Order: sequence, then structure tokens, then C-alpha cells
Amino acid sequence: MATPTKPTRRERLTAGSARAAAGTARQLDDRLGTGRWLRPNLRKLFPTHWSFLLGEFALYSFVLLILTGTFLTLFYKPEDAFASVRELSVDVRGGLLIRQMHHWAATIFVLSIVAHMLRVFFTGAFRRPRELTWMLGALLFALALFESFLGVTLPANQLAMSGLREVYGLILSVPLIGTYLAAFLFDGGFPGEVIPRVFAAHVLLVPGILLAVVPLHALVLTWRQKHTEHRGRDSHVTGVPFFPAFSLKQGITSLGTFTVITALATFVIVNPIWSARDAYLPGRPPPSAQPFWYYGVLEGMLRLLPPWEFTLGGFTFAAGLWIPALVLGGFFGVLLLWPFVERRVTGDHAVHHVVQRPSAAPVRTALGVAVVVFFTVIWSATWFTTDLDAPPPLLPVTQGLYLWILYGLRVAVFVLPALAFAVTLRLCRRRDRDVTSG
Repeated sequence: MATPTKPTRRERLTAGSARAAAGTARQLDDRLGTGRWLRPNLRKLFPTHWSFLLGEFALYSFVLLILTGTFLTLFYKPEDAFASVRELSVDVRGGLLIRQMHHWAATIFVLSIVAHMLRVFFTGAFRRPRELTWMLGALLFALALFESFLGVTLPANQLAMSGLREVYGLILSVPLIGTYLAAFLFDGGFPGEVIPRVFAAHVLLVPGILLAVVPLHALVLTWRQKHTEHRGRDSHVTGVPFFPAFSLKQGITSLGTFTVITALATFVIVNPIWSARDAYLPGRPPPSAQPFWYYGVLEGMLRLLPPWEFTLGGFTFAAGLWIPALVLGGFFGVLLLWPFVERRVTGDHAVHHVVQRPSAAPVRTALGVAVVVFFTVIWSATWFTTDLDAPPPLLPVTQGLYLWILYGLRVAVFVLPALAFAVTLRLCRRRDRDVTSG
């Protein structure tokens, strides 16, 4: 008869750990009911289509933004902004890498939001019952752009303060209350004490709102609602369970996102502030650099519009400054309410869980392409400047060429979106007829 062997120490430790874990799980389940919640949610199906990665890239770049931003906050001094950023970039160990990781994480965050919203818009994934998810996404887009603008100004060098100078001028142009509003926000004349206020908004106010909206948009509503399908019936759900397949995929996606951002931060220099002479000095002309693409659309509209002004009731209205802000505000207003606008126009009140082909909604697709072309033309206005440093014989030539480009873009901003709408509408209708007949 075989003599039973005594369990090894490792086997006893493993068995004891398993009993302790099981006991802990039972205790938590008795008090919190975690088992009843975890069992169905761990088996919940999540999509595997590549297009859903766009939102995940935004989520993980936002996580990296929070982590790197926390590190940068420890060293940034708003009362001596320029010197602290230069010290952070040169003297703090790893400071330049973290600063550039923060920049590239912000870039990928905004780009991913744009790509994700385009995917949702063109496939009709915003329709009932996902209107609230779409509205939160539009709010996230606006907050991300505003937060990025605030972050770009924090180095407080000549380039960073140029954008704030334009904002100050726009606020001053508001009749009656413009001077009071500017004095309140900037604590007097420009630049006043605006950097500490920008810093507070950048690290507290806007991130606090984002920390509330991002989980609600990306986790809570996504978890509660059924995800959209690329094929099959509305009642059919495809995908992989959250654990372990989807969890493993998310781990790989997050590591891949972090790796790409770190590689960009390692090999691509962003805003080498150590090469600047000193902080912002009023009266010095802005550097010959283009505005970052975060707010290039607003800058492009300011360049394209003539300096229109009109007087009404003794007050001067600077329409050339207001129109860009009104256009951008109107765009976000329509974007926020688009699911309800489309429902009202089309009369479609049904519940949709299957995405559309873009050609199946030709008017919506044509409108989306036209808007993209419109903003691209406006953004392209920031690519051209007058070379004031050109030799005197060439200066009139460069100025004349710039004016021709400016007039051409003013025409293109009306012609190209209309042309894009017509071409896209025709192509979508032809494609839809071919699919239907085939």
C-alpha cells in the first residue's frame, strides 16, 4: 500500500491562499452581493470590430494625460511659469520626457475623439437609444479642445501668449461688458494675472468635468446599453465576453497606446522652450510660427474674414472677430443636438442597434463630408503667412502672393463644401442603388 506523501510547503501555501480567497469572496458576496453583479457583467459581450478601437485610444490617452499631468503639476509654478517650464524640461530628471508624453497624449486624445465621432456620425450609431452617449461625446470634444488650448498657453512664452492675446481682444470687443469681463478674467490689463487662473482651470476645473464625463460616456452608458452591430439582426449580439478575452484585448490596447505615445515623446521634440530667450514681453511681435491645430480653425477664420465693423447705437461691433466664435459655437450646438435634429427631419423614431452604411444615409453623409471640407479649408488658412523678413525687392511679391491665396481661400470656403456635398450625395445614391439592386 502506497504511503501518502506530505504536501510540500508550496502546495500548502497555494491551497491556503485559495481557501482564503474563496472565503473573502463569500464574505464580500454576503455583504455586498458582488457575485450577483459580477457573474452577468463578466460574461457581457463586447465588440471586436477595429472601429471600436478609436474610442479606446481616446480613453487610454486620457489616462496617460492624468498621470503625466499629475507629475508636471508637482514642478510647475504659475507665478514663474516660463522659468519653471524651462527648469522642468532641462533640470528635472525625466521632466522633458513626461512633458512631451503629456503633449502627445493630448494630441492622440483629441485626434481619437475626432475619428471616433466621425465613425459614429457616418454610421448612424448616435440614433436612439444612444442620444445621451452622443451628447456626452460632443461635450467631451468641446472640453478637450478647450483644455488643450489652456495647456498650450501654460509655458507663457511669446508663442503661448499669442493665443491668449487674441482671446483678450475678442472679449474686449463685446459691447458694454467687454472691458469688465476682460478685467475680471485677466485681473486687469493683458497679461495681468491670467496664467495662475489658466493653470487652475487646466488642472482643476476642466479635468474635474472630464473625470465625471469620460467614465459616464465610455464605461457606464456603454456597459448598460447594447453596443451597435455591424451585421445581424437587432436582437442578435456578437462579441467576446468581458473576462478574459476583452480584458486581455484592453490590456494590449492600453500598452500599445502608451508605447506609441512614449516613442513619439522620445524622438519628436515639442516646443523647445530652452531655446527661447525669455518669457512673454508685451509689445514684442509674435514668433513666425503657426498656431497649433487645436485652435487652427478659429485662427483660420480670423485670417480669412475682413476686418468688418459697424456702429449701432453708439457702439462699435467688430463682426470680423465675432463671426468665428459664432460659427464655432453654432457648430457645437448643432453637433450636440444632431440626433434630435435628424429624428425630426426624417421622422425615424425606431430603436437602432445595427449601424448603417454611409451610402444608406446619403444626405447625412454628404453633410458630414461638406463640414469636414469646410473646416479643412479654414484650417489651411493658417498654413500661409506673409514673409516680412524677405528682402525689400521680394517683399511686394510675397505680399501679393499671400493676398491671392487669401482671396482664393475665401472663395474656396463656399465653393468646395458645396461641391463636396453634391459629389458625395451623387456617389452615395449610386452606391445605395447598386447595393439594393444587387
